[in-house]
Amino acid sequence: MDINQIEPIARLINEFSKLPSVGRKTAERYAYHIIRSSDERAKNFADSILDCKEKIKFCEVCGNYTDQTPCRICRERSANILCVVKEPKDAMAIEKTGSFKGQYHILHGTINPLAGVGPNDIRIKELLDRIGNAGTSEVIIATNPDVEGEATAMYIAKLLKPLGIKVSRIAQGISMGSELEYADEVTLSKALSDRKEM
Repeated sequence: MDINQIEPIARLINEFSKLPSVGRKTAERYAYHIIRSSDERAKNFADSILDCKEKIKFCEVCGNYTDQTPCRICRERSANILCVVKEPKDAMAIEKTGSFKGQYHILHGTINPLAGVGPNDIRIKELLDRIGNAGTSEVIIATNPDVEGEATAMYIAKLLKPLGIKVSRIAQGISMGSELEYADEVTLSKALSDRKEM
């Protein structure tokens, strides 16, 4: 009998294989690890997933993940400088550098006409509202250096320039087509410090 045909195991493998970058073999290893774990470890794993799903929400100010809103960064830091990123994971990558002391604004996407994503489908309006209320003097655009990220950066810069706000773009120490979450802390820190005005 094939162990993968046992319904609970097959279901667990199937769920693990839906995770990003998890192929069939890795999903099987994860499933067998859970089966071999103690009941307490398996329960803790399941509880932590449910706990995240129940308690994690978006910050009402920046759009980042948080368990209380506004998030700690929005409560404790000045909004004088905002760093605009595509996804919460990008803010986390920049945060790991320890070199940015302002607040973030998460767009939750980039402009991509081919995928039917326009400016009204991401959090650009919220950015404009926020800047109007927060006394922001500089916006650093740190979207990925790909076609969609560049188009989004140019669109936002075009909207903000008439408002007299300094708009800068992270330096291109990050190669075109790469993603921020995979850049190391030194490269990201350098890209932030060498940002260029748009």
